[in-house]
Amino acid sequence: RYWRDWSSDVCSSDLGTYQGDILFEGQRCQFSGVTESEKQGIIIIHQELALVPLMSIAENIFLGHERASMGVLHRADMHTRSEKLLRQLGLKESPQTLVTHLGIGKQQLVEIAKALAKRVKLLILDEPTASLNEQDSQRLLDLLLSLKASGVSCILISHKLNEVTQIADEITVLRDGKTVITLNATQKGFSEEEIIRHMVGRELHDRYPKRTPALGDVTFEVKDWTVYHPQHPAQKVIDGVSFELRQGEILGIAGLMGAGRTELAMSLFGRQYGSHASGQVLINGVEVDTGTVSSAIDQGLAYVTEDRKGLGLVLSQNTVFNTTLSRLQAVSSRHVLNAATEHQVADRFRHQLSLRCPSLETRVVHLSGGNQQKVVLAKWLFTEPRVL
Repeated sequence: RYWRDWSSDVCSSDLGTYQGDILFEGQRCQFSGVTESEKQGIIIIHQELALVPLMSIAENIFLGHERASMGVLHRADMHTRSEKLLRQLGLKESPQTLVTHLGIGKQQLVEIAKALAKRVKLLILDEPTASLNEQDSQRLLDLLLSLKASGVSCILISHKLNEVTQIADEITVLRDGKTVITLNATQKGFSEEEIIRHMVGRELHDRYPKRTPALGDVTFEVKDWTVYHPQHPAQKVIDGVSFELRQGEILGIAGLMGAGRTELAMSLFGRQYGSHASGQVLINGVEVDTGTVSSAIDQGLAYVTEDRKGLGLVLSQNTVFNTTLSRLQAVSSRHVLNAATEHQVADRFRHQLSLRCPSLETRVVHLSGGNQQKVVLAKWLFTEPRVL
């Protein structure tokens, strides 16, 4: 199974023009859509999740290939099969749990369960561990090795070089849309240093330069912060959390999946999570109100969300619209937006963040995941926050 150099026939779609051949199991293939390729056993798990939030885990797993006869769904069968897949992936949730009640990391595992429920021969995974913690990432890598042992071919797209070197038999490095080199583990092996050299096009002698942070006074402080579950008001999700953040400091918040990291951030930024929150938020020693998103922004807080697709961007709008969205007063006069000023702001951040897009008018839904993330970051940097 391999991809031949893109050099022969040309075909077009709404995502661009393609040139070359795809050969699968020795046969040249031309697929008109996802359904056709899935019938051949080629399954892809996208970087952007493709789940229906208000459907259950089991319904999502079998969506499009439901277990049924004579038009009647075999719900018990789908429940049993889903439960087996979830346990295989280390998820303890019931198959009847709504996807909207899962965090991003667990939703990623449901995507993988969807793929395993189909007759997969070639599994393509686009950064599947980006939202997973180390333990769940390792479980997924072990799963890929077991799939390999059972005869399933896998293509893993990842920026996490330690994961790639751990399980890959062959590594192809791309740079600027071109193949730089293909390394084979059985011939001479490969190291992270060698992969990085081919990725950046030069030797990288100091991957982690030493730095001496210049920390100022405490600028942001949280005292005894407690938040309750939105669906189960008696259950504490955040229990008496306190911390201080100094000017110019980077504070890391660590924890396993479900520990409450995202819930903490969302509750502090405009009470976006939880049925009730108590405690104090102080900026420069003065207690402030962050009870709404608007008040949090006014106090100098900015929140780059974990879920850029659902919470960070308006996917149907262009880069300019999304970049200036959180600070419209800076690009308007008397509540009338100045299009030229908006474009200047977006263009400035495009250069500062090395944003790659055909034009600033390109809708962000057509950008890669990494470039979408840069637009989210630009939106919040434009607010000139005290705390990001």
